[in-house]
Amino acid sequence: MDREPILRWIDGYVAAWNSNRPDEIADLFSADARYYTAPFRQPWTGRDEIVAGWLDRQDAPGDTTFEWHPVVETDDLTIIQGETGYLSEKQTFSNLWVLRFDDDGRCREFTEWWMDHAAQ
Repeated sequence: MDREPILRWIDGYVAAWNSNRPDEIADLFSADARYYTAPFRQPWTGRDEIVAGWLDRQDAPGDTTFEWHPVVETDDLTIIQGETGYLSEKQTFSNLWVLRFDDDGRCREFTEWWMDHAAQ
């Protein structure tokens, strides 16, 4: 398994997270992608809806730290475990991301699971 595509995608995601630039967000996803903000919610579907949903919930640039490692990696599926820290709020979240990719390396399905450390 070549890890370079997922490293590039995660780097792009973190860059978009910190810039909130619509073109950077859109470039991560296939035209018909589905982005689940929680496992059982209706997804944002298609690039336009993903960009709009992302910008509606955007984080302040530079307010987050993100560390991650892969749990599962196949040609079209990657599952990562991460930890997100919000500097201004002093909050930490554990993340589990399920990512399915198309042949061009864009995400066609993104599902995020997260847990607030303070809620434990």
